[in-house]
Amino acid sequence: MRHLKQEELEIASHHLFLTMAIAVIRQDRKHFERGSFKIKEPYMELLNKMELKARKERQKLKAQMDHQHLQVIESGRNDSFTSFLFLAHGYEEKRNYFNPAIRKRVESILFKLMEDVHKLAE
Repeated sequence: MRHLKQEELEIASHHLFLTMAIAVIRQDRKHFERGSFKIKEPYMELLNKMELKARKERQKLKAQMDHQHLQVIESGRNDSFTSFLFLAHGYEEKRNYFNPAIRKRVESILFKLMEDVHKLAE
């Protein structure tokens, strides 16, 4: 039975995937720092701005989640799926996400962050 409202699910899942996108940005930044790129600064600046924007957005989502008493916890993982437990209103709702779908969702968030950062620079 579904206990989360659609809006709650959207807030909590966006927070979850945004957190994953931040982890990817941080990982990519380390690769750029260690890499043998001739000119690193433009890439580093882009990644820094993307992370800053993502962290601000995640902070707003976290405030909404705290206000609505929502939590998301990873509950399991295998080669194909990752399971998350969504907690709300004293209920638990388990959701399984196909790992390639998670990757696509995080990728789309990264593209959106790039686009937003680019628009701010104009």
